[in-house]
Amino acid sequence: HVVISEHRPYAGPQIWDSIFLPGKNAGVQITPGKTPIANLDRTSTVKQQALELGLLNSFNKKHLVGRESDNKLRARMSSFETASGLQSEAPEIMDLSNETKATFDLYGASADNPTSYASQVIMARRMIEAGVRFVEVIDAVGACRDNWDAAHRDISSHEKYAKRVDQPAAALIQDLKQRGLFQDVLLIFCTEFGRTPWAQDGKGTKSRAHHPHAFSCWMAGAGIKGGVVHGETDDIGNKVVRDAVHVHDFHATILHLMGLDHEKLVYRHAGRDFRLTDVHGHVVKQILA
Repeated sequence: HVVISEHRPYAGPQIWDSIFLPGKNAGVQITPGKTPIANLDRTSTVKQQALELGLLNSFNKKHLVGRESDNKLRARMSSFETASGLQSEAPEIMDLSNETKATFDLYGASADNPTSYASQVIMARRMIEAGVRFVEVIDAVGACRDNWDAAHRDISSHEKYAKRVDQPAAALIQDLKQRGLFQDVLLIFCTEFGRTPWAQDGKGTKSRAHHPHAFSCWMAGAGIKGGVVHGETDDIGNKVVRDAVHVHDFHATILHLMGLDHEKLVYRHAGRDFRLTDVHGHVVKQILA
């Protein structure tokens, strides 16, 4: 599970934390630039580092005794194993120098800039080709306020951000098709919530408040029926009037496409079994191929 983002989102690592899943499911953040993965540089020989990691792992295993439910410790132990593998494999995957001009043109004018969203999407494709199972790209390019948070700025700024992600997202679909990977990769383009269709105060600003009651996501690739729109809002996008999809339904559908039954997949946490969809969720069969 790899997370590519130039800047850390407001909510921080909890976005890709494993929570009550096994620690190995926690994401590893890659920050495009001179130091893509923090603390990955080796300060000793390969042999000495292996001995150091082995000693550290033995200490962690002893510390884990009696704390078997501590997912954060398990995640930390797993991160060392992941980092060890990344030292040998990540540099080649993140090196875009052998990508063709045609590929850069496909993804957009900024694709050869390693910190651009377009470049990060190309890197995501390379990771998929290398066998990484879950890749998340977060559009957090630019200064901390140069993002999608319309709570304190004019909603019209979204036009600029949409242009930033539109071509790379479309290019990824085309690129995966050209490489014969499209039918094996599930693409999900989503947000955490929508914005109100009205200004959030009476002071003449055009900023918008959080609006979880109606927003859209799109999916493509493995198992998804193309060209289908499921669900409908009222004329101003305030509320869903037909075929609403709850987040639990969304998760149930994703798990189904991964070959997992969301009603049977459970993990023991805090004394009871938890489903990833809690006690809710239905697979949205209308969008399945």
